[in-house]
Amino acid sequence: MTLAEQIELVCLMEATARKPGNVHPAASFSDLCYDDFVSAAHAIAEPLADVRNVGLGRAIFDAVRATRAATGTNVNLGIVFLLAPLAAVADDVPLERGIGPILQQTTIEDCEHVYAAIRLAQPGGIGKSSTQDIGERPTVNLRDAMALAADRDRIAEQYVSDFGVVFESRSKLCELFKSTDQWEAAIVSLHVWMMSRWPDTLIARKCGREIAEEASARATALFGSVDVNGLFDRRQFAEFDAWLRADGHRRNPGTTADLIAATLFAALRDGLIAVPSRDEVLPSAESFRD
Repeated sequence: MTLAEQIELVCLMEATARKPGNVHPAASFSDLCYDDFVSAAHAIAEPLADVRNVGLGRAIFDAVRATRAATGTNVNLGIVFLLAPLAAVADDVPLERGIGPILQQTTIEDCEHVYAAIRLAQPGGIGKSSTQDIGERPTVNLRDAMALAADRDRIAEQYVSDFGVVFESRSKLCELFKSTDQWEAAIVSLHVWMMSRWPDTLIARKCGREIAEEASARATALFGSVDVNGLFDRRQFAEFDAWLRADGHRRNPGTTADLIAATLFAALRDGLIAVPSRDEVLPSAESFRD
């Protein structure tokens, strides 16, 4: 499997799994649907796979531009930020050992490209900053710029922690894959587990820290309902899903979903899990559309 194929596949797996609160084949938002994620997965695969040739910042910009052309949205901005540095690690180097040098070697030029990508994507809730504002030319490298947001954005935090959450989650994912032969069930379980450990920073940005912590507490209670077969209590799962989707989907755990895609890539790229083919993922999506 090529690097581009790996990138597309993990994005499709993340989007297809019926995770609580997120878009999937049987659940849409008013401005976003599953097909947007499928189109975006295909759009970013080649630009991100070219990261070693064009550089980290340029690859991020190219992927965001490709997503905008394909979907007209910023549907996968967080995923692009996470997958680009992981994809930059040389094939013969384990990701956990190789990611640090990639992040330490980022440049001001990388940061310029990323600022341009953010302006192009136009994500909500960015606002103005007194230091290294995205509307101005950066004077620090990309890692240092991400450090300025690391206390409020879990994705930015990965740039200064050498992807600590991703690699801890990868260990849990491998454990879940061993306990079930259903890839979707493993991803859904991982999603709830991650929410229970790390309050979702997109929820915090939209709704405040208190609501993000409540979402985490609800995820903890739900994860405690798993039976001996690894299945959630259906009533509790449905209630959690409905609570996340209430209030116009403002409690959408989008940052956790982005981290799921990165975790899947980290496991697939280092050969730690067996995954379905692209053709196996997409037919499964069709089987549970409304």
